[in-house]
Amino acid sequence: MRRPDLAAVFRAAAVTGVVHAVDLDTGAEVGVGSDEPVVLSSVFKLPLLVEFYRQAEAGLLDPAERCEVAAEGRTEGPTGLAAMRDAASLSLRDLAFLMITVSDNAAADVLAARVGLDAVNGMLAAFGLTRTWVEHDCRGLLAALAADLGDAAAPLDPRTLGRLRVLDPARTNRSTPREMTRLLGMVWRDEAAGPESCAAIRRLLGLQVWPHRLASGFPYDDVVVSGKTGSLPTIRNEVGVVEYPDGGRYAVAVFTRSIGTAQHQPRADASIGTVARAAVDHLRAS
Repeated sequence: MRRPDLAAVFRAAAVTGVVHAVDLDTGAEVGVGSDEPVVLSSVFKLPLLVEFYRQAEAGLLDPAERCEVAAEGRTEGPTGLAAMRDAASLSLRDLAFLMITVSDNAAADVLAARVGLDAVNGMLAAFGLTRTWVEHDCRGLLAALAADLGDAAAPLDPRTLGRLRVLDPARTNRSTPREMTRLLGMVWRDEAAGPESCAAIRRLLGLQVWPHRLASGFPYDDVVVSGKTGSLPTIRNEVGVVEYPDGGRYAVAVFTRSIGTAQHQPRADASIGTVARAAVDHLRAS
């Protein structure tokens, strides 16, 4: 079967992009730029989640352990605890829930401090994901962005993009589309941790609330889309797994970059679902 022109989808949306999609049962794959280095943005929360459950499984932490999150000094963000104003007390696993379902930066950083980024990177190396690296937590990422911008409150000047470390895969949290689908495959095949832990990871990814990227390509009640998004100036990403009622399951990783610097990028968002659908349709028809 003729391979779909996935790059044309990105061009039509006025973005550059890379994608990798793989049938988790047959290994059939399709993509464009599948081994190109990419900026993870909040997609780094996926490997953090996996290492959290691995440590829980090993008895290194208790998922029910309570964490007191003070009102002052939280990592900033538009959702979850990061946007709330009062002190809160949550379990580690509820922090993981917020980190994945609404991409809560404050919850992610509390979890990262407990799990340790060195442990996350050690896990990735042990998995053979040698091009995936978590350089910093959300606070570190936002601090680098603010330092490079000078005035974080000012409108983003396109001329400043080249100096932003958070947009350079060599200097920030990074991976490749293929390595992200490999990690997802390990979770869906119960290889990243024990079956109970992998099931818990899949559950949280399935509860993510954002429908406008990967899920937009599969608007059917009987098709399940689980994933994790990531966003930065000009960056719109999502990685996830699409499951069909006939048992077909496909890991997809899409990373885009727009020319424009607007905060809202609906065409870029929609291109993620469109290119994912084209890739999965090709795999299902092959």
